Amino acid sequence: MAEKRGRFLNTLSGRFLILTVAFVMLAEVLIFVPSIARFRADFMILRLEKAQIASLAQLAASDMVTPELEAELLANAEVYNVVLRRDDVRQLVLSSPLPAPISATYDLRDAGPWELIRDALICLFDPKDDIIRVIGNPVQEAGTLIEITMDAAPMREAMLEYGLRILFLSALISIVTAFLLFLAVQRLIVLPIRRVAQHMAAYAAAPEDARLVIAPKAQVEELRAAEEAMQAMQRQLTGSLRQKERLAQLGSAVAKISHDLRNILTSAQLFADRLEGSADPMTARAAPKLLGSISRAVALCESTLQFGKAEEAAPVLVPVDLTALAADVAEAEGLAADGAVAVLIDIPSGMRVMADAEQLYRVLSNLTRNARQAIEATGQGGTIEISALETAEEWRIRVGDTGPGLPEKAREHLFEAFQGGARKGGTGLGLAIAAELVRGHGGRLELARSDAEGTEFLIHLPK
Repeated sequence: MAEKRGRFLNTLSGRFLILTVAFVMLAEVLIFVPSIARFRADFMILRLEKAQIASLAQLAASDMVTPELEAELLANAEVYNVVLRRDDVRQLVLSSPLPAPISATYDLRDAGPWELIRDALICLFDPKDDIIRVIGNPVQEAGTLIEITMDAAPMREAMLEYGLRILFLSALISIVTAFLLFLAVQRLIVLPIRRVAQHMAAYAAAPEDARLVIAPKAQVEELRAAEEAMQAMQRQLTGSLRQKERLAQLGSAVAKISHDLRNILTSAQLFADRLEGSADPMTARAAPKLLGSISRAVALCESTLQFGKAEEAAPVLVPVDLTALAADVAEAEGLAADGAVAVLIDIPSGMRVMADAEQLYRVLSNLTRNARQAIEATGQGGTIEISALETAEEWRIRVGDTGPGLPEKAREHLFEAFQGGARKGGTGLGLAIAAELVRGHGGRLELARSDAEGTEFLIHLPK
């Protein structure tokens, strides 16, 4: 039971119910304090009026009022003494012995609201049976002042009884109000939110099912806006998942075709090798072209298979000597400082970057190979430069060349697989893989420049 109660209090409905009761009770308390002060003032004013009536009876028949009748008049007015001031004369009209000294005097003629509230709270929480003096204005202008002495205990009892009634009524009002607000919140807010949550859970279980996309029904404007935003997101996600599934199936089919085609092309390459030794001059001249075409087809199949493998593993970041790594890349590509395609490595001595050495090698190798092939395609010499610099936020590696630059069509989809190829017969996989590896490091690969004077790529590796 305690667990269920705790779970209810942690719900939106439970907390709203508690807050509603608390705020209503607070409002009732703020109403109760002035009310009890007003009740006390009215109680004393009523005693003053009764005492005035008794005193007027005494004045009207002063010779006929016996001590017994005077005591009865005082008992009916519930006071001990009555003093009237008329024509600037202060007159003790009715009197009887006081059981105790007067403990306090309250003048109702000039009392303000804060003073009445203060005196009421003191009276309410003071259990002593005191004798108090009350001063006020007579009704019907029957004098300039009336003064009485009375017991405070009956007034305190009446105030307690009145306060209990007010508190009971306040509690009843707060419970009814809280219950009605609870029902309203349940219908207008909680149920729509619960409906959205149920849709989210159902959609998460089968996001490809378009029937589970939420249909906005909320009447509250904010909730309806949330439902409409969720509907748009779910439709977009469902479409993306369907497209991803189709692409995955297409990729699987392409991988299978590439695998089988590579085997077929390998066999064709073996037969083409024999054609180079043919005695027929035309066959001998055509054989190298045939071999080149088959080699490019095999390379395309191998690249497709490589790209279709599982995603790259997360990089293992270690300090990497960038100068040594760039030298290894240049050597693997057959580049030298004095070759037809020269390489220039301009990296500060001892610079180390935090990266996965194998993955960074593949990135530099892809960029360097593309640069070398671009320069060789011109039939002239050129230079490839690998440089780097370090800032407070990142390492910046530059790979530039003096080649012919990238075609405009290649720049539009430069880092997209099978679309960003810069040379004839290329697949664009090298740059796509390089960009993916750099993103895995939290960085980015960008084309800084490409024009008639050459091409420049920048690798940004964050610290």
